[in-house]
Amino acid sequence: MLQIINMAIFALLIALLYRQQKAENTLSKRVFTSLGLGVLFGGALQLAYGGGSAVISDTLEYVNIVGAGYVSLLKMIIMPLIMVSIIGAIIKVKDSGSLGKISGLSIGILLATTAASAFIGIMVSNLFGLSAEGIVQGAREIARGEMLETRLHSVQALSFADMIISFFPGNPFADLAGSRPTSTIAVVIFSAFIGVAGLTVIRTEPELGKSFEKFVNVAQEVVRTLVRMVLSLTPYGVLALMTKVVAGSNYDDILSLISFVMASYVGLGLILVMHLVLVSLVGVNPIRYIKKILPVLTFAFTSRSSAGTIPLNVDTQVQKLGNGDAVANFSASFGATMGQNGCAGLYPAMLAVMIAPTIGINPLDPSFMLTLIAVITVSSFGIAGVGGGATFAALIVLSALDMPVALAGLLISIEPLIDMGRTAINVSGSMTAGTITSRLLGQADNTVFEADNDIIAANTDSAKMS
Repeated sequence: MLQIINMAIFALLIALLYRQQKAENTLSKRVFTSLGLGVLFGGALQLAYGGGSAVISDTLEYVNIVGAGYVSLLKMIIMPLIMVSIIGAIIKVKDSGSLGKISGLSIGILLATTAASAFIGIMVSNLFGLSAEGIVQGAREIARGEMLETRLHSVQALSFADMIISFFPGNPFADLAGSRPTSTIAVVIFSAFIGVAGLTVIRTEPELGKSFEKFVNVAQEVVRTLVRMVLSLTPYGVLALMTKVVAGSNYDDILSLISFVMASYVGLGLILVMHLVLVSLVGVNPIRYIKKILPVLTFAFTSRSSAGTIPLNVDTQVQKLGNGDAVANFSASFGATMGQNGCAGLYPAMLAVMIAPTIGINPLDPSFMLTLIAVITVSSFGIAGVGGGATFAALIVLSALDMPVALAGLLISIEPLIDMGRTAINVSGSMTAGTITSRLLGQADNTVFEADNDIIAANTDSAKMS
């Protein structure tokens, strides 16, 4: 009976968001409304039934249909969006030589900001005096540590060369189905080859080239319409995802490790400031910039999925920031699988600094800090080769420094809470790379960036399903 009442309230909240959509409120306003409603509803469930309640678990099982369903729809459109956008962008630019510049700059900026994020993680951890000494290990933490020890063997067996090789699309159809952790990058590379091949056909066989261009243009419009349809569901997905996070959190565990939570978010905040400073250096107004990307960061925060945020990331870069199609797709795709500022930069650095005193290492030793930053930067390039985000980033870094990986299991109870912020910063890093690359290569449309109207919302409303 209680579960039915909870679901009835959830249905009313969805009806409220639908009413907002019918009233033609902007997408940004509806996303933030859903975020607030999710926090309130999740908090109310915790207050009414207590943490770990069976009623909450049963309720969230059905609430998650909306949240997980929405994330699945986003994942559904990732590969088609990347493929048609990159092919279309190459054909329109008609300059295959710019691909190397785009990919090189995007990856370089991602790696540089990851190194800076690692330095921020080291400083914040020392500032807060974080240490793994004295943290109580419960059954969950011990089990997590044993699991990490088991997975360490698969990580150690994967060389840097193997990671690079895994980026190449040996079977593009399997990669379009997302069969590997590196499928996204493989599809990017495959699409680039198709685009360059299409350019060759356009130059050598003009009549066939026109047909190919027309086909790509039609495919782009169909996929973009599909993207707008899915993005119109964002407020409902955010409502469900935020409700699950707040209602499913264990606040006793959070309080026991509050210093690490606070240090993590201070570090994440500093990385965001760094991103804003970097975009300002290429002539972008940081205040206007953060307003335009905030809905994307909000979704990344609630969904905890960098890959799931790719469609919204690309759409915002092109339609709100004025970045070029090719740059937006390259930076969003690379940023979801390598050089992640939060998961691969900040988190492993903080964990290594915490563990260092337990094995007799001074975390303020300059040689240790330089080694740690170097290892983090290199390993962040290959996280996609093993999959698993922050956990595998930590495994690679700790094993490279001969640190006990089992201690990484100490933070399992607060992992979801921190992961929300880390994911948002990962996405912010990819958008920063895309924005800087577009400006440096002269592929940005500043009139789009300066426009105040909510272009995405307008397009989304026009694509509403009857």
